[in-house]
Amino acid sequence: MIVNQQAGTRVDEVAAGIYRISTPVDVIPGGFTFNSYLVKDEEPLLFHAGWRSLFALTLEALKKVMPVEKLRWIGGSHFEGDEFGALNEFLAAAPQATPFGAEIGVLTSINDFAARPARGLKDGEELSIGRSLKWLYTPHVPHGWDCGILFDPTTQALLCGDLFTQPGAALPPVTESEVLTASEGMRGMMEYYAHGTSTSRILERLAELGPSILACQHGSAYRGDGAALLRQLAVLLDGEAARSAGKHAS
Repeated sequence: MIVNQQAGTRVDEVAAGIYRISTPVDVIPGGFTFNSYLVKDEEPLLFHAGWRSLFALTLEALKKVMPVEKLRWIGGSHFEGDEFGALNEFLAAAPQATPFGAEIGVLTSINDFAARPARGLKDGEELSIGRSLKWLYTPHVPHGWDCGILFDPTTQALLCGDLFTQPGAALPPVTESEVLTASEGMRGMMEYYAHGTSTSRILERLAELGPSILACQHGSAYRGDGAALLRQLAVLLDGEAARSAGKHAS
């Protein structure tokens, strides 16, 4: 559902109780989308506060689903502007909300930035918002020492941050077409992976969750065999690493 015709901001339920709030922005050729995910339950949670400049649009969309005052948790995958830029604006609009992120992110950035103390989540920790969400620490996957993601076992949705970033502005809220090709095209255009030594192991751990929804921060959410896509991505990255090692050895 489009909630702001001029900006193109829309809100769509992509899984039971999970709403994708998306605004297209002309920052690269062909456009780009910035997505926040609202998980509506007893203690509603917003994953990605978004750019501060997009706050009014994100707020307008969120209010189509619920009163902003009911928000209880606001966080993101890692500390960047599109994850936490509008955090303090949301904290002001939702006085009972608590910011959250990875323990290391809270220590290094979020507590310094946020208007209220944040909750730092340990790897594997469960965050109960009515349903129980699981936090997985994914350092440098795809980037950021403090990177982590949320998994909702109730819907098998993986709120996967910058993984499978897709370019383009006029994208459907949900797609059942594979998104790896598009995301690899984006990586070719603008390399944003850290290529850490533990990347394959982390991707396999995520695949073992068996996600059926990949709630991407940029582009469409993907509905289908998320585990297969994560493993395909790991194979591609391992191949690149092997070729790079071979070049350095020769």
